[in-house]
Amino acid sequence: MRQRRLMNQINVVPYIDVMLVLLVIFMVTAPMIQTGTVDLPSVGSASMVQTPPVEVEVAADGSLKMREPGGQQHDVSREQLVARLREIQADNPQQPMVIAGDRKAPYEMILDVMDLLQREGLQKIGLLVQPGRS
Repeated sequence: MRQRRLMNQINVVPYIDVMLVLLVIFMVTAPMIQTGTVDLPSVGSASMVQTPPVEVEVAADGSLKMREPGGQQHDVSREQLVARLREIQADNPQQPMVIAGDRKAPYEMILDVMDLLQREGLQKIGLLVQPGRS
């Protein structure tokens, strides 16, 4: 009597059939799904008062300059910068601050200043950029 050889292949045809049936089901039900919409309230723009930001400039050599709103630009050390910005935010907690980095300054210097201000607990810190040419 001859021995039968075992078949060691997987028949994938039933799996393909099941996948095609699932695909058809999803294609039929997808257009029936309702998407939710949110109607947001609107407010007048007259109530929004923009506060000019305090600018902190990081030069290519790592030196810092600070320009207060309506004030002149002056050189500061890191300690003087933190102390003055704390005074400003103590008077007005909503006072925004922006860090303007020189194009030739290493990005790490700019991030170091931002990290310093955040570690000192100062809020509303952003980066100042110039719009690109299209």
